Amino acid sequence: MIRIRFQAFKSPILAMGLVAALAACGPSEPIAPAKVDKPDSAEAGYMAPPVVEAARKAANGTSLSGRGAPDSDLRLGSPTGEVVMGRVDAVGQWTATVPNAPGVRLFGLSTTHEGRTVQAEGYVMVADGGEVALLRAGTGAVRLAAESSSPRILTVDVDRGGGAVVSGVAAPGAGLNVRVDRITQGGARADDNGRFFISLRGLLSSGVHDIQVAGEGGENAASIATSPAAPLTYGPVRAERAANGWRVDWMTPGGGVQSTYLIGDAR
Repeated sequence: MIRIRFQAFKSPILAMGLVAALAACGPSEPIAPAKVDKPDSAEAGYMAPPVVEAARKAANGTSLSGRGAPDSDLRLGSPTGEVVMGRVDAVGQWTATVPNAPGVRLFGLSTTHEGRTVQAEGYVMVADGGEVALLRAGTGAVRLAAESSSPRILTVDVDRGGGAVVSGVAAPGAGLNVRVDRITQGGARADDNGRFFISLRGLLSSGVHDIQVAGEGGENAASIATSPAAPLTYGPVRAERAANGWRVDWMTPGGGVQSTYLIGDAR
């Protein structure tokens, strides 16, 4: 089973309509009582958002598992009205199975405990082949991928203006540079979980581009054909298979359209 922890991101803007649809989608000395501090009310009321940590193909769909607030109700809701319910157990673990269906679907993930609902970051994408990713507005997608000691390009995210982020896995802390059509366009270090998200300095124009990530541990290259996303007229997501994976055009919380290119099989 592949495990991952999703991380924080910056979302540019918020559109209430889609958010609502997706949301529907050794021992020690004892302390004397007088020395016990009263918990901060904000800290005491904090409830961590749910996260997806693993996915596997099941006989009747794709089984997702992760963490959430203990003893809370879990909900995966899509803008088409599809709902998958689950339950977070007493130690904060949950499992839910998304039934098989053709194409690509997006789900908003949330948990509710004692009348309080917390929404997870991003949108959980589930493809008909069992591929799972977290789509994040304004930054790179996170895919459920095995650890890698050498760089692997897993996604390229492009907005309508040509701003782009190249994402993938590498050795934790590895220093990396990205080149587009042989020109260096940015660099970063992989985080402690071995994930990198490199924003390109220049805009990514329409056409075929050769992208290479190189640094500590080796190098990896991928070729993608980019083009502006057409308007989404039949829902908030449109997906098509590309030569080396998937292209997913999807509506961000702010109402814009972002294109996520999933490169190869991440499993």
